[in-house]
Amino acid sequence: MRTGKGSLPASLTLVGAGKMGGALLRGWLEGGLDPADTTVIDPQVGPDLAALCKERGITLNPSNPAAADVLVVAIKPQGLEATAPTLASLVGPGTLVVSILAGKTLANLADRFPGTRAFVRTMPNLPASIGRGATGAVASAAVTPAQRATADALLACSGLVEWLDDEALIDAVTAVSGSGPAYAFLLAEALAEAGAKAGLPPEMAARLARATVAGAGALLDASTIDAGQLRRDVTSPGGTTAAALEVLMREGGVPDLLVEAVGAAQRRAGELAG
Repeated sequence: MRTGKGSLPASLTLVGAGKMGGALLRGWLEGGLDPADTTVIDPQVGPDLAALCKERGITLNPSNPAAADVLVVAIKPQGLEATAPTLASLVGPGTLVVSILAGKTLANLADRFPGTRAFVRTMPNLPASIGRGATGAVASAAVTPAQRATADALLACSGLVEWLDDEALIDAVTAVSGSGPAYAFLLAEALAEAGAKAGLPPEMAARLARATVAGAGALLDASTIDAGQLRRDVTSPGGTTAAALEVLMREGGVPDLLVEAVGAAQRRAGELAG
């Protein structure tokens, strides 16, 4: 495979430019991907992304797209079966197909893209839009070291990348980090509602909750101390935080609910295969 700047591909086609696809594209451009050799295919592309393509000289919805070094498939997983036949011209023998489709296995991809054998299955998350994403990835046996380096360079433009040896673990990644930002947003939302019920003006409660969740995340990121120890460090015995944690960590509380929630997301990811 030819390579562009660093290990980034010399040519890339993105199919599907919704929230996640658009977030990844912005990260790649920031990381040095050449917009002149980048193509976006999405018949329902939003105005912001259409404007970005025009501004940066990215080809949008060409009539006769050619095969690229890397094809990134970022459509909804339920649409793969119907869409794959129309993407045949985008895949050549040396094309690396990178999928962010939840639940769609390497075998699913190989069945639908018989023109190539190199596939990387990934699960990024929405903070990729600000370069703070967390992505799990697994490669098919036919992926060469150069292709894996290219995929790693693309994914690393958006944050942390964890490579898996066992494809079965990708559904767990989906449940933990792929869906995980929604759990954090729910925490901020619920904390704001609780603050309002405690008597704070709702707008103030929302600002305090948002800043608290964001600040705790920033502190966790900046610290080398693990999350459990940070929690203990801010919990004085017999204090207010200890009283709250006694409720949150009791049987059936937040830890148990998260185990149940991650299990539900993992099962749903498995149901999307096929």
